[in-house]
Amino acid sequence: MKIYTRAGDDGTTGLYFGGRVDKSSDPIEVNGAVDEAQACLGWARSLSETGSPINELLIQLERDLWVLMAEVATLPENRHKLKPEQSLVTQSMIDRLEQEIDRLSLEIEMPKEFVVPGENQLSAALDVARTVIRRAERTAVGYAIENSLVVHYLNRLSDLAWTMARWAEGPMHRPARVR
Repeated sequence: MKIYTRAGDDGTTGLYFGGRVDKSSDPIEVNGAVDEAQACLGWARSLSETGSPINELLIQLERDLWVLMAEVATLPENRHKLKPEQSLVTQSMIDRLEQEIDRLSLEIEMPKEFVVPGENQLSAALDVARTVIRRAERTAVGYAIENSLVVHYLNRLSDLAWTMARWAEGPMHRPARVR
C-alpha cells in the first residue's frame, strides 16, 4: 500500500464517514492541533518507563485523542453514525480524566507559585503537551460542534497534563508521606 494517494493535491482532505473539506477548514485546523498534542503526549510517553502507570495513562490519552479527532472529522449530517468512546467523546471519558487528576493530586503538593517548567525531561515534555493541548482547545472553541464534549475533554486533558507534569517533577512536589 502506498502512503500517498494524490487525492489531497487539490488542497482538500477526506472526512470520517465521507465528504471532503479544504485543508484549511476549521475541523482540519482543530484536528491538526490535536494531532500535535497527541504527538507531544507520545514524546512524554517515550520518556516514561515502559509499563509504568504514567506510561499506560499516556497511551490511553493518545487513544482517546483518536476518538476526539474522529468526532471532529465528521460532518454534522453524519454525527448519528458516531459510536460512544470509539468515535464520539463521552462524559465518562471526561470523568476518567478528572479521576486521574484527583488521584495524582493526592500524591503531590500543589505549587504555591508559578511553575518554571523543565525540572526534568518528562515534566518538560508534559508541560509542552499541556500548552499544545490548550492551543487545540482554543481552536476547538472556534469550531463549535453542536452537542459535543470535545472542548470539555480538551480542557480537562490540559489540567491532567499540568498535574502529571508536577507529579513527574518528583519529590519536590510530593508530600513527605509519599516520598
